Amino acid sequence: MTTDRQEVLAGQGSAAAGQAVTAPNGTLSDYLALARFDHSTKHIFIVPGIVLVYLLRGAPTQFPVVDVVLGLITAICIASANYVINEYLDREFDKHHPTKSSRRAVQRVLSGNLVKLEWVIFTAIGLGCAWISSKTMFFTACVFGLQGIVYNVPPLRSKNLPYWDVISESINNPLRLTIGWVMIDPTTLPPSSIILAYWFGGAFLMAAKRYSEYREIVGSHGAELLIRYRASFAGYSEVSLNISCFVYGLLSTFFLAIFLIKYRVEYLLLVPVIVALFGYYLALSTRPASSAQAPEKLFRERKLIALVILLAVLFVVASYIDMPMLHVFHDQRYISLQ
Repeated sequence: MTTDRQEVLAGQGSAAAGQAVTAPNGTLSDYLALARFDHSTKHIFIVPGIVLVYLLRGAPTQFPVVDVVLGLITAICIASANYVINEYLDREFDKHHPTKSSRRAVQRVLSGNLVKLEWVIFTAIGLGCAWISSKTMFFTACVFGLQGIVYNVPPLRSKNLPYWDVISESINNPLRLTIGWVMIDPTTLPPSSIILAYWFGGAFLMAAKRYSEYREIVGSHGAELLIRYRASFAGYSEVSLNISCFVYGLLSTFFLAIFLIKYRVEYLLLVPVIVALFGYYLALSTRPASSAQAPEKLFRERKLIALVILLAVLFVVASYIDMPMLHVFHDQRYISLQ
């Protein structure tokens, strides 16, 4: 009994001491950390846009080095601007998350005015580079920046609404695809089928991330803490998140199949590997401390990377080798019984 009382008093003393401690003021490195430059690996989704525009629209007479550089700067700066307001506006919610509670915005006292200035600087650089590149790039960059406002800033703050949080966040995927496309050909946009495939593929990734968070945080800390961290989780359950992953995956492969059959039927060779990628990623999201919760760390998953490499190899093969036998899926044919 005495031991229990001593433990309680010790806990109270620690809590009181914790309340007396004032978080230190943010330094330059703390403000720069809000921009999450370590998440720049996500811009790998720009590359398929560059590859597809070459395959579908043909190579330009001269590789547009300047436009590619401007496009990359645009993507990095607009994404960083979105991250800045994301981390700052989420600081009171992230403190309830087991790992995000260690973020600089939670652990440091940051000036709201300086955060706004940082957002303005990144947005201005991104939009400026986009404007220099082309009007199409500028329009794409504006939508990219607007997404960050809709997703993070009250009263819109779509991240608090179940399902809308996933749909609004995952639009970043087709926007990155479009940036890659427009770097090379600013006179057109990617086909709507591949845009939708990319969008729902991103929704699958975001839903799998939430599914992984739900399983882990509810299992270790309870549903109440999870809802304090992100209000949208009040409208989810483990089952609904699992089903949403399934639905988003189906929609993505549906629109992808339309694109593959319409533009080059040989690309159907890629479908089994793409399905395997969806399946493996969903299985990955069920693991404790899964990389699905931190997509920027997915490069550490060797099996996932092996599937991506296999997909790339098959893509090259299907791009340059005609396979007439696959046209059975393209033309209208019937199985004759006579």
